[in-house]
Amino acid sequence: MTVLIRRLAGHLARGVVMILVVATISFFIVRNIPGDPIAAHFQKLVEQGMSPEAAKQATAVMYGFLPDGSIWQQYRDFISGLFRLDLGVSVTHPGQPVTAVLAEATKWTVLPVLAGTLLSFLVGIIMGVYAAIKRTGKLGDALSISGSLLHGVPQYVIALVLSAVFATLIPILPADGPVDILYEPGFNAGYIGSLAQHAVLPVCTYALAAYGGWILAMKSSVVTVLGDDFILAAELRGMKRSIIFRYVARNAILPLFTILALSLGLLLGGAVFIERIFNYPGLGQLLLESMSNRDYALMGGAFLLITVAIIVANIVADLFYSVIDPRVRSSEEVTS
Repeated sequence: MTVLIRRLAGHLARGVVMILVVATISFFIVRNIPGDPIAAHFQKLVEQGMSPEAAKQATAVMYGFLPDGSIWQQYRDFISGLFRLDLGVSVTHPGQPVTAVLAEATKWTVLPVLAGTLLSFLVGIIMGVYAAIKRTGKLGDALSISGSLLHGVPQYVIALVLSAVFATLIPILPADGPVDILYEPGFNAGYIGSLAQHAVLPVCTYALAAYGGWILAMKSSVVTVLGDDFILAAELRGMKRSIIFRYVARNAILPLFTILALSLGLLLGGAVFIERIFNYPGLGQLLLESMSNRDYALMGGAFLLITVAIIVANIVADLFYSVIDPRVRSSEEVTS
């Protein structure tokens, strides 16, 4: 337990440093964009009749730091606001803090992507085991080909095909928006059913897009484990195939758990094209909107949120792998 706590403390320290680095890069990129958006916003407010002092305060609220003073004073104010979770106010959502806008968009991204990723993981690892065991037969070939084909198809192509088939040719599923506007938001059957119905195509898109990678990775891992000495020894001793199958699957799946954790960390930033196609109001759609509207405070907040998600996923993956793999725990205890 002491070793685990020490590793967690080290990961958290490195994570804070990485977040500060990304926030710093984001700050200086915005400050050096041609035209200086902060100064332009300040000048626009003055031209509209606002006093310089009031315009300065309004700009500070918008971007999280005062538009005058040295660059280092502005950077200090920005980092101070970051520790207070004050990322400024969104231009495209007037009056709303960036943190509130990001929180609203994230909830629409997390559930569909999480469901699609977990579904593809479960199906992919099961099919990957069969593809490895039956690799000399037609079933193994068919599973491997399906994984290779889907792994090479971009997400947006899968989204367009599913939308064309199930929303146009066979119109059984909606392909626009997260929910039907006819239902009142709340915990009621109509609203929840509409949410689920609108989420089917995005979830299936995420699942199909990731399925190919999981089945190929699992097949490769299983084939490697099948050649290990303990499997050969078990076969020579006449151990039942079902028991050998469980040993193979349990050992082969360990590396994939790390990949799964990292995939969940990347899910916040990997939904741009799919959300655009299905008009889903998630983080990907918000990121595109902030770029097109030059909403730098919102853009910087979105990048920062994605960075935090990836850092947290890396920490969880490392700690989780230490917990589920006894060999890693043993080596850590020896070195400590």
